[in-house]
Amino acid sequence: MNLLQKYRAVRAASEAICQPLQKEDYVVQPIVDVSPPKWHLGHITWFWEAFILTPHQPGYQPYNPDYNYVFNSYYETIGARVVRTDRGNLSRPSVDEVYSYRKYVDEKMAGLITAGPDEQLQKLIILGLNHEQQHQELLYSDIKYILGHNPLFPAWSDHDIDEGPPPPQPGSTSGAAGCEFLSVPAGLYEIGYEGDGFCFDNELTRHKVYLNDFQIAADLVTNEEYLTFIEAGGYGNFSYWHAEGWDWVKTRSVSAPLYWHFIDGHWYQYTLAGLRLLDKQQPVCHISYYEAVAYAAWKGCRLPTECEWEAAAGGFQWGKRWEWTESAYLPYPGFKKEEGAVGEYNGKFMVSQMVLRGASVATPAEHSRSTYRNFFHPPLRWQFTGIRLANKTDRRSVGP
Repeated sequence: MNLLQKYRAVRAASEAICQPLQKEDYVVQPIVDVSPPKWHLGHITWFWEAFILTPHQPGYQPYNPDYNYVFNSYYETIGARVVRTDRGNLSRPSVDEVYSYRKYVDEKMAGLITAGPDEQLQKLIILGLNHEQQHQELLYSDIKYILGHNPLFPAWSDHDIDEGPPPPQPGSTSGAAGCEFLSVPAGLYEIGYEGDGFCFDNELTRHKVYLNDFQIAADLVTNEEYLTFIEAGGYGNFSYWHAEGWDWVKTRSVSAPLYWHFIDGHWYQYTLAGLRLLDKQQPVCHISYYEAVAYAAWKGCRLPTECEWEAAAGGFQWGKRWEWTESAYLPYPGFKKEEGAVGEYNGKFMVSQMVLRGASVATPAEHSRSTYRNFFHPPLRWQFTGIRLANKTDRRSVGP
């Protein structure tokens, strides 16, 4: 697939995710972390205009100069922007106008790519493709939150994205048959991206770390296993929780994962196909870091560090859930931010967040790799997040 074909495929995928929506669904913003689908479609189009066309296409005329203010997300270098909480107040531009904006930019981008961009510009275009794929995952997550908090529990589609097998992930294998935990020997391991393909700057630079021997679960925690934690009173026992997590549970009256509903004696779960009986065999999903840690403590275990996860990733299947790790999101040795607006992409968020590894069912198949570092604040759970345990220990006094 050449660069223009790749560009068109990625752009079409964003619109395909939104195709089942009603117009009214495009503009809803229930919480600050969820952006309206219309804003996503506008922002990922603005990215091409602001980062590629305006600086690199002589004589380019922006579709609408006001869109720089409307669709800028967090780039201080580029200028003022709509406050994040106000994205849902943007009744204009309309959905139809945003699609017209996309068509205009796509035509201009096709001309630029056909003309043959130099190597540096090609790299920037590939960054733009990966940026749009990040927003495709966010579109799934945000659409699910929007529809899942509608009291009618409307379906996005007649099928859930969790119903098929996970997308194939580079380097992944099935877990060892009959082996609940995999043993990884102590030693020096190389961490971080290495190769000629694309990676984000936060995956660099590759470096060595020493790891003690450890064990890591071959499989993710399932809904059935997590339900046992709930039934054992896990949400009511402070001893499993960080102090901040325990405050979160009490303040928000949390008693189950996001989208779980106990109705007439049965557990249901909202999916993109609507409200369904809880599938107990699926990996638990939409879990905060606080919940992941509490469950691990209840089991007499812990979460893996991100280096442990990466060192062991070739031995188990991954790609169904973003997996919380016990690692704070910090720069690797030798990390260096790029100059200009592109340098704001990852580095400025390296504070107060935890690292997730492994991609999810909402991640474009070719967008993930074992070195990919996702990151979120501990209480967030609207993403497709799950749990993999590490270091199984003596559980006679803790957990079942």
